[in-house]
Amino acid sequence: MLTRRHIRVKVMQCIYALIQSKDDSLPKQEKFLKVSIANTYSLYLLWLSLFIELHQRAANQIDLASKKYLNTEETAFPDELKFTKNKLLLQLIQSQTLKEELTNRKLDNWYLNEEYVKLIYNAILESTIYKNYMNSNDNSYESDKQVIIELFKEVIAPNDKIYEYFEDDKLTWIDDIPIVNTFIVRLFKKAKAQQKPDYFTPKLLKDKEDMDFANQLLSKTLLKNDALEKEIEGKTPNWDKDRIADVDAILLKMAICELLHFPSIPERVTINEYLEIAKEYSTPKSSIFINGILDKLTKEYKAEGKLNKMGRGLL
Repeated sequence: MLTRRHIRVKVMQCIYALIQSKDDSLPKQEKFLKVSIANTYSLYLLWLSLFIELHQRAANQIDLASKKYLNTEETAFPDELKFTKNKLLLQLIQSQTLKEELTNRKLDNWYLNEEYVKLIYNAILESTIYKNYMNSNDNSYESDKQVIIELFKEVIAPNDKIYEYFEDDKLTWIDDIPIVNTFIVRLFKKAKAQQKPDYFTPKLLKDKEDMDFANQLLSKTLLKNDALEKEIEGKTPNWDKDRIADVDAILLKMAICELLHFPSIPERVTINEYLEIAKEYSTPKSSIFINGILDKLTKEYKAEGKLNKMGRGLL
């Protein structure tokens, strides 16, 4: 679920938090990193549980309308039960592994904050996407899947109230939202009528090596801070570490650390990754600035025989 780039961003956030708090405790930052990565998965699970709650609300509203003999928005379509029979939603509801994850992590946020479920549900009812779907005679799995994807992209994910809720709940989720949302859309697009039991509960990290990489990148960058700063000195005109943006300085140190202390990662992979992160998280000119310094350093390291790369690096 998380790529190496996402992991690098998590490490960057930890180092930035350390600088802001002036707390140089490595164990605390390692714990923060572990929690931050784990919280990404909690955010993913919360999104999926919201779909389950939306389905439940739809079923409840239809049941309520039938008892009151009301012709409401939910019952003004050829098949008033169509949304509740949506095959992708039913897969989520029937996923035992998803149910276990939600229970084990005690993720009952929507039960405790049902006003958000109501708000999103009403927004769905008012959307053209929902009305077109409910009026359509296409009952295929692909049609069911497509409407959920469109509702998520156009109605649910962009909702300001939901965004504010996530921001208030966990600060690190603000940077996680684009990552998780993109993953969910891709997951839904690849979904099939017949799925493996654990399809909706993928691994957060590909393997143990990813977590090892995260911990090593964090610890080596912090423990070798003074040496990494010296590597940067003289590589830029009028060097003044106090004038360089904190994020730029962090990314430079992390990149240099990778170049010198992670032999399995090719230098071009390292440089490209940090340039892309700089484009997203720092100033408009940061990637150019960082690229210039890393280019000079890479040439120096090659000439001096400091780059001992081996094996095949991973993104």
